[in-house]
Amino acid sequence: MKYSLFIIFLLFSLFSVAQISPDCSTAIPICNNTPVNSGTDSYGIDDFNGANESGCLEKSLSGAIESNSAWYRFRTGASGQLGFNISMDSSEDWDFALYKSADCNNLGEPVRCNFKENDDQDSFLGVGEDPTGNTENLSYEDWLDVVPGEDYYLLINNFSNINSGFSIQFSGNIFVTNPYDALDCTIINNLLGPPIAACESDFIELDATTANVLSYDWYVESNSGFDQIIGENNATFEVVNSGLYRVVVTLPGETIISDVQVNFTPNPTASPVDDKVVCYSEDTYDLAAIDAEVLGSQSSDRFIVSYHSNFSDAVSGVNNLNKNHKKNQGVETIYIRVNSFENPKCFDVSQNFDLIVSEEIEQDFPSIVSVCEGNTTVIVGDDTPNNNFTYEWSTGENTPSILVNSEGFYTVTISSIISGVVCSEVFTVDVIISRTPIISNVIIESLQENNTVTIETEFDGNFEYRIDDGEYQTESFFNTVLPGSHIIEVRDIEGCGSVTESIVVMGFSKFFTPNGDGINDQWLVEGLDQLNSPVVLIFDRYGKLMKQLNPLKISWDGFYNGVQMPASDYWFQLSYLEENGDRTVAKYINSHFSLKR
Repeated sequence: MKYSLFIIFLLFSLFSVAQISPDCSTAIPICNNTPVNSGTDSYGIDDFNGANESGCLEKSLSGAIESNSAWYRFRTGASGQLGFNISMDSSEDWDFALYKSADCNNLGEPVRCNFKENDDQDSFLGVGEDPTGNTENLSYEDWLDVVPGEDYYLLINNFSNINSGFSIQFSGNIFVTNPYDALDCTIINNLLGPPIAACESDFIELDATTANVLSYDWYVESNSGFDQIIGENNATFEVVNSGLYRVVVTLPGETIISDVQVNFTPNPTASPVDDKVVCYSEDTYDLAAIDAEVLGSQSSDRFIVSYHSNFSDAVSGVNNLNKNHKKNQGVETIYIRVNSFENPKCFDVSQNFDLIVSEEIEQDFPSIVSVCEGNTTVIVGDDTPNNNFTYEWSTGENTPSILVNSEGFYTVTISSIISGVVCSEVFTVDVIISRTPIISNVIIESLQENNTVTIETEFDGNFEYRIDDGEYQTESFFNTVLPGSHIIEVRDIEGCGSVTESIVVMGFSKFFTPNGDGINDQWLVEGLDQLNSPVVLIFDRYGKLMKQLNPLKISWDGFYNGVQMPASDYWFQLSYLEENGDRTVAKYINSHFSLKR
């Protein structure tokens, strides 16, 4: 949440007298309505007694931590979140350190510190949030959580060859809850009080009332010094123009002289803004694009525009809407606040506008429609249309749904009209022909701890696969398949047919070496007992039957009629009885093995 600024922001050029103190012991006091604007000019005594560093600050070319330094002090008068912004020329490099201390001789380490070079040419640094909403600004430290009576010293350094000055503005929710006493003004000892920042047309009365007074004389500073204001001899004086004012109070045997700076900031004016009618096609609306319309001829360098969801927030300057505002369909009233950079107390909240957003146009109908091979027509499009929308298809039809008789891409433009603005979205429907799958091959990897089956189809499709009565899956690969006979199935997800095959998962040796060493002397078949009346026939390369195996005889020793067969490749065929009694030859088996000697 961003909080508007309730402390004064004044540009350096606005005041003829700048408050500068290069030393902590004479730090300039700041309180709620104190204008803070200044520059820096060298530094006085070394407040760090020759130290090489203080927090993030290091010794500079000056030979001390301070470099073109300025010191300020303030005391908290309430509890809450506190921050500040130091405004500067974006081409210059400024740093700061904030100390929580009431004693310049015992500052300790800073509680907030920034020593970043201004390579990004930011216009602000400080504690809290960049007031322009720049979340990428790395020259900001975390907010302070304060309670009443805490004393702070603020050191500002300049490391640029030029020094255009700076201004300070305070921020945070502490100024929402305590707009007039967030910072304690008792630290300023002056008959006329601290400097005053006001808005045009504000009633400002200086009060020098003192007991036992002989006379009051009021003065205003000019280029030649202080000029007496003829005829003003009362204890109070109403100020109507910016300037440095002085009162001379004559008492018996004593004279009191007190000065105070008064500045009037022009009030901004928010220009009327037309209602905005937009389509829902994008999620957000750029409120920043309205700033120029709101400001009119006023400069964006002097005024900040913010937007709010209700009038109360606009008046308080809180809960700013994100400039990249998330849109909601319908009518949303947005309230405008324009406040001065110089003094955020000077603002205008007289204007608002309606953001009128069309209904969201969504494709709530399938973008892919399958037609089973052999069917000739299918309905595509919206079967629950919105009566506020119009439809125009690439076929020339203007109904929410259409009947098509061939595969291909069909586009539909859906439109709505809101306050004379036409909003349209284009959607595409892909009509494809789905065919009954055909199994082209089954890869069976067996005689392993983990038997696997991979099903291959003749053509690609939107298919699902399963083995036996298992769950369907979109992958054609299965692992941990048990030995034995299985039924595999492939089906078209769109309901355009399915195909089944019987497979056998068995363990067959890929080779054997019948040399009598007791190792791999037999060609083995594992898992025959899982089939009904299985028979394995072994053939040589010429097709001559060498051996017949069954569950009682599951291996071959490489002999035929007592004669050793030569090293060569051999083939086999596995058959078994299905449940219906038919003998079936197992498919998809790698029916080849080698005899090696």
